[in-house]
Amino acid sequence: MQTGPWYRSLKYVGVVGLMLVLMLAIQACAPAAPAPTAEEPTEAAAEPAATEAPAEEAAAEEVDPMMTVFGEMLPEGAVPYDQQISREACSNTANQTTFDFMVAVYQRYCAGDSTFSLALVDLDKDFNVIPMAAESWSVAEDNVTWTFNLRPGMIWSDDTPVTANDWVATYRYAADPEHAWDFAWFYAGVIQNWDEIIAGELPVEELGVVAIDDLTLQITTYNPFPPLPGMMHFAWPLQAAALAEHGPYYNNDPETSVSSGRFKLVEFQPGNRIVLEANEKYQGPNPPYLTRKEFIYMDPSTMFAAFQNGEIDRVGYEALSPADFDLILADPVLSENYLRHFGDFRTDYLLFDTYTEPFNDLNVRKAFAHAVDRESIVTNVYGEIKAMPAYAMLMPGFPASDVTGDLKEYQMYDCELANQYLTDAGYEGGEGFPSLEMWLRGEGPALQAVFQAVAASISTCLDIDIEVSNKDGKVYMDALNAKPTQLQFGAVSYGMDYLDPSNLLGIWVSTGRHSWRNEEFDRLISEATPLVGDPEARDQMFRDAERILVDDVGGIFINHRWQGDLFQPYYLGDGFRTPDSNGIAAWHWGNDWVSGDVYIAAQE
Repeated sequence: MQTGPWYRSLKYVGVVGLMLVLMLAIQACAPAAPAPTAEEPTEAAAEPAATEAPAEEAAAEEVDPMMTVFGEMLPEGAVPYDQQISREACSNTANQTTFDFMVAVYQRYCAGDSTFSLALVDLDKDFNVIPMAAESWSVAEDNVTWTFNLRPGMIWSDDTPVTANDWVATYRYAADPEHAWDFAWFYAGVIQNWDEIIAGELPVEELGVVAIDDLTLQITTYNPFPPLPGMMHFAWPLQAAALAEHGPYYNNDPETSVSSGRFKLVEFQPGNRIVLEANEKYQGPNPPYLTRKEFIYMDPSTMFAAFQNGEIDRVGYEALSPADFDLILADPVLSENYLRHFGDFRTDYLLFDTYTEPFNDLNVRKAFAHAVDRESIVTNVYGEIKAMPAYAMLMPGFPASDVTGDLKEYQMYDCELANQYLTDAGYEGGEGFPSLEMWLRGEGPALQAVFQAVAASISTCLDIDIEVSNKDGKVYMDALNAKPTQLQFGAVSYGMDYLDPSNLLGIWVSTGRHSWRNEEFDRLISEATPLVGDPEARDQMFRDAERILVDDVGGIFINHRWQGDLFQPYYLGDGFRTPDSNGIAAWHWGNDWVSGDVYIAAQE
């Protein structure tokens, strides 16, 4: 019987030890070969009889084919261990340079974040923070000094121990302004002295990440910051020694790559394929059932066909076209094996410059909000398997989100009400309203169609002109981030960086990326974010802040995106095949431990 997904222990060490003892006993009990005689040449005497096998081979035959290299038995119905091989597709995208999150977030190869090391924490299927490389953590009475106690016994594949210094070296490298890490903003205002080091005002040695001893890591924040443990889901360390000796790209070469994670790199042909094997030195929870993982590069448009041909075992929603989804939903086997999930709780929304006309008028913003027929757009354009209508920033299921629909009234579709607001703004029947250009951020055809439908809904309801223009991603972001903004009206999406309302609501504070200001919203977010000791009050403050955001129409929320993966029927594992507390069976964002739970079942 299969054990629970992340609770499987490392007691296999005892099993392996017993196997070694049995092997030695077999060798000791084997009859000695007779000494050669004068009549028998030494070479002939050295050859074993045809019916006898060497002791080593006899011992090897005793190894159960259903046992992993970690001494664990495969689940019932699995194929033998030497056939536990998964095959997945990689996109042929440009500018891939590293496997490691702490080197470059937006230029990573596709073998997975947790391939070569464990983050300090992980998330269970209900998005609760659980131990991973850190067994436990705590915050001092000052509410800014966090201590993470590392799991003892972890080693790298070169037999050197994993220590707190690996995280210190990694974070110093990430904060070094010469590195210019593309995710440096993530810890801005969080880890002590991060901002000053990024700006070149302090040396990296002043960073608030220090090793108290080999198994104790201390992280100090600028201010009380309750979400810090959840942020450490991204804390995958580089090996300090390899970083110093070979530089940050040491994992790109199997000869220099080292792993303390579940798998190790054995072959890498950039743009062609990546091959991983189970890391027999792994000493963390949930050792993998798979013996090998292969990643094959291909154009996303060919992935579904490759899946249908049995060439790959899994394909993500982003590679599936509307026609593919039609086929999946019509097929009972495919539909049963498409597992929908929250993804990164991503929301598509409209934004505008509320400091200048016409969007400095709340009546105009309310008119636009009530002119979007979200239900029709999701049903007929986006597809209900890929999205749900949105009336707020936080997707239902996210902490502090509106799961009862209380916020719907503020932006629900009501064309008559929308026209009344436009009339109150002085544009009765749309007369005199300026023509607009809705910018998109380099979207693909599917999302272009969604936002075209949004623009058409507003234009038809309010009798105004809106042109949709799909811009280069950098051009879009440069205009959005300019102060003052150079983007009057646009559509964009945002997904969580860490599982706390301070993240998804925090981007709306007046010092953030949107040209919208509400003093009461800013106050609630600034007070709720560091609040400790009263989680209910903190939660309510975030709920009150989101109500202000929706009512004051800082943005117009279109839909929350469902994400998902299509799996072969034989690609199994309790970690993602068993439903969470919301009844959703899926491989959720942040569930890196599930990679140890996957196994290949025998096909019927």
